[in-house]
Amino acid sequence: MTVGTPIRLTGYAHGGGCACKIPPGELEAALAGLLPPQDGPGTAELLVGPESGDDAAAVLLPDGDTAVIATADFFTPVVDDPYDWGRIAAANALSDVYAMGGRPLVAVNLLAWPREALPFELAREVMRGGLAVARKAGCHVGGGHSIDDPEPKYGMAVTGIADPDRLLRNDAGRPGLPLSLSKPLGTGVLNNRHKATGERFPEAVELMAALNRDAARAALDAGARCATDVTGFGLLGHLYKLARASGVTAVVDAAAVPYLTGAREAVRDGFVSGGTRRNLDWVAPHTDFGRAGEEERLLLADAQTSGGLLVAGEVPGAPVIGELVPRGEHTLVVR
Repeated sequence: MTVGTPIRLTGYAHGGGCACKIPPGELEAALAGLLPPQDGPGTAELLVGPESGDDAAAVLLPDGDTAVIATADFFTPVVDDPYDWGRIAAANALSDVYAMGGRPLVAVNLLAWPREALPFELAREVMRGGLAVARKAGCHVGGGHSIDDPEPKYGMAVTGIADPDRLLRNDAGRPGLPLSLSKPLGTGVLNNRHKATGERFPEAVELMAALNRDAARAALDAGARCATDVTGFGLLGHLYKLARASGVTAVVDAAAVPYLTGAREAVRDGFVSGGTRRNLDWVAPHTDFGRAGEEERLLLADAQTSGGLLVAGEVPGAPVIGELVPRGEHTLVVR
């Protein structure tokens, strides 16, 4: 690298953001049969584990009044600016706690860095961005773990608490509930365009760095009991997991789904990640797409990074994009 040449962090990653997740079908196959053993004497009760595909694990403390939520999330650079990448990665990790109806208490950094290829000053900027968002969330950052790695990666392991009687879960959806989405879609295709061309999308950056705290509070205040966040498996992937776990069919009103400015143009120009196409392949056998064309399908499956909350219930300020109905022939229906 020559002196003065801008460093493009996204160029050091084979993927970007949550689009670099293991494909959902492969992940489920690998985890099959690896369910945890029954709780033994003296252990906390596992309230939410891997069975329902929720965003985090939850255990009930012996006092019976507190659920502890544990999660971890990290990914390769989604934008070139190190501070923004740190902010986005932290917001994304904290989102798993909010998606369960919890409040984050403490986080630890997870950092992989190519020391011989990238100045460690950039890693400091990444962690500074993560710290800024954690502080905004009222969450302590208590150290972490780092390794020397050929590909940069950053995220957090987060611990939070929640009321065990008010957890937001994947398997609590019921027919007749509307579906609300707290952030527009499109970060995946815009991030892919940024990686390929260097174009910047400030609206997308600020959306990804925004906490889902207020949306979670609004969902709980509205009496919601079922929610997830929309990240690497796309809207359709996460909705499929929710509907499958709840034993219902989810109907999406494609015309009601909000998108970031430039998202449709990015799809038309071919900036679609492999992760998005894998998402679509995974849900297609379980989906009635009706008249939805290829562009609409790709947008609905777009691999999001630090997306919004998808709530079974009406949430003030969030558009209603569909509803849950009794289980039919397909788990998902797009109309």
